[in-house]
Amino acid sequence: MIDARDDEPELPIDDGYCVGCGQLSPIGLKMTFDTGEDKSVTSRVTIPVRFQGWQGVVHGGVVALVLDEAMAYAAGAHGYLGVTGDLKMRFRNAVPVGEALLVRGNVLWKRRMVLGIEASVVDAHGTLLASAEGSFVSRGRLQPGQKLGIPSVDGRA
Repeated sequence: MIDARDDEPELPIDDGYCVGCGQLSPIGLKMTFDTGEDKSVTSRVTIPVRFQGWQGVVHGGVVALVLDEAMAYAAGAHGYLGVTGDLKMRFRNAVPVGEALLVRGNVLWKRRMVLGIEASVVDAHGTLLASAEGSFVSRGRLQPGQKLGIPSVDGRA
């Protein structure tokens, strides 16, 4: 007998240890996001020197991490649990360590179970430092009132 759940995608599990937003991660950024009326998301973050590449500059992989987080939270603001399908990013200026940054994410479109999302990182002066576009594949819907970044009792997002 085939279990009906075998055809359903596995839901992502939020156990609180995400290096981007996990509040339990001892080495993570502990990012939190606010959701606007238009369902765009923003996070204010200062990236510590332990995440630098070149002196004074955030490692490019960590910049990808914060952009990916914003994209995941943008999907969540629209009620979707998702995983990154693709991510294309562009570095416009060096992202400095130890300075206040604003990270934004916004859903551009949705087709079936795929969401097109954009994200950006700007400095305190509003200068665009990095941007990304990508797709997220939905793995299910958030329950009413459920938010990303807050692990549930059963470990689900």
